[in-house]
Amino acid sequence: MVRKLLFTGLGSALLLGGCVANTSQVPMATTYPYSEQQKMQAAHHWDVLAEYEAAGILRSASLRGRSLFINPTQAGSTFAQSFGDLLTSQLVSNGALVRTDPINAARVDYRVQLVEHQDRDYVRAPVGTWTALSAGIAVATLPINNWSEPALALIPGAALVDAFSGSWESVSNQEVIVTTQVSENDRILYSSSNIYYINGDDAGQYESPKPLPVTDAW
Repeated sequence: MVRKLLFTGLGSALLLGGCVANTSQVPMATTYPYSEQQKMQAAHHWDVLAEYEAAGILRSASLRGRSLFINPTQAGSTFAQSFGDLLTSQLVSNGALVRTDPINAARVDYRVQLVEHQDRDYVRAPVGTWTALSAGIAVATLPINNWSEPALALIPGAALVDAFSGSWESVSNQEVIVTTQVSENDRILYSSSNIYYINGDDAGQYESPKPLPVTDAW
């Protein structure tokens, strides 16, 4: 009888626990599927983006055979000034007709938006990262015990570093969104936005200089 009561109580507890586990007062936070985002760290990366946008503009059926004018009005930051020049060079070198005035030409605009995260939670490594490191460390210890030449023990560790160091990069709290658009007669013919991580100390390269405060002249 006692055993029957115990099983009945255990079954009720499990049933109750299952009901509680499937309920919540608010939606629970979850993560996105694993994805990658590139990090801009050199002027060469700006040229890579300019090459990509130039190719996209030239592939656009809406812009085929049209003259283009690179609008310089928003080129206030170091990046924006350089990107306008790089985009012009990429377009011209690939056969586009780029004019120095906006008359009878589609206008190319680009905007740079700097995003800074103030309260980002801990970012964990991708699934499998620590498993790969653990396996590598385990393999790296084998020569120490079994190889007679101590210098050979450095080989597995060096190979492990070579395998991973070139593709790993730190996640930054600063990002930039670069949008390139081509419009004509109030109609957008091409639009492309790209998001990149940047190093925190490089944020000033993407910001336009702030205007000086106006002071009364005496």
